[in-house]
This record gives sequence, C-alpha cells and structure tokens, in this order.
Amino acid sequence: MSATLKPYLICVKRTLEAAMCLENFSSQKVERHNKPEIEIRESPELLLNPVIVSRNEKERVLIEPSINSVRVSIAIKQADEIEKLLCHKFMGFMMRRAENFVILRRKKIEGYDISFLITNFHTEEMLRHKLVDFVIHFMEEIDKEISEMKLSVNSRARICAEEFLKKF
Repeated sequence: MSATLKPYLICVKRTLEAAMCLENFSSQKVERHNKPEIEIRESPELLLNPVIVSRNEKERVLIEPSINSVRVSIAIKQADEIEKLLCHKFMGFMMRRAENFVILRRKKIEGYDISFLITNFHTEEMLRHKLVDFVIHFMEEIDKEISEMKLSVNSRARICAEEFLKKF
C-alpha cells in the first residue's frame, strides 16, 4: 500500500465503522415491512448526513448512513481512456453478478463507479469489522487489478503491432 493511500483508507475505515451503528427498524408506513431507509427515503428524520471522503477529485467515497442501512459508493481512479474502459467493463461484470456478492448493489449511484448496500440484516449475520475490512480490501485491490489489466492490454497491443508491422 502506498504512503498516500494509507491515510485515505484509514479515514474511510473509521468513517465506515462509525456509520455501521445499524439497528432493526420497521417501516413507519407499512406494518411488518423493513426496507433499507437509505434506498426508499420516505422519512427524512431517519437519514443521517452523507459523508464524502476524497483523496482527489477522481478518487472518492460517498458514505450515506441511515437508521437501518449504509450505502457506500466508490469512485475509482481513472487516469486515461484505457483505465476508464477497463473500469467500466470490470464494474459491469461485477454488478451483473451482484447476487454472489451479498452487499453489492446492481445499480451504481450517479457519479460513482460501484455501490455497496449494507443493511442491519448483514450486520446481524456477519461481523461488522469484517464487512468494513471487505470494503477497504476491495478499494486496495481494485486499483491493482485495473493496473494489471492495463499492462496486459498494452503488452498484447505491442505484440499485435509488432506482428502486423513485420509484414511491411
């Protein structure tokens, strides 16, 4: 982990730990219904203030807590067109398989690349600190994955160009 990435991830981790104080809260309008308040937004008094943790203008995390759920949206660093394309394709691949990742949302928030939804049921079934560690580990690894894919694409493009230019 780089020296500049560590304080950013520590800040995100501490903010997530503070936002994970979730409790079971039934709907105020429909009996026996328990929906994530951050998604339905029926009662503004149940929503807490959203927090944006930003490393720079392109790399940021939006944490939206409520009484029974937390939505975490991540904007991933994309320096050039290849990284934008790789990030878009990789996030689309993951979001199509959202049911395999329990806390991953199928649809991202506008302006961010991927979103997670953690409800009180997730915190009851799983350990809170493990959920936070998963999000932090995801943020660490996604940059590495995209960089590796970019290197792979560039090396394949170089080999293809060399083969094509041998004929001339």
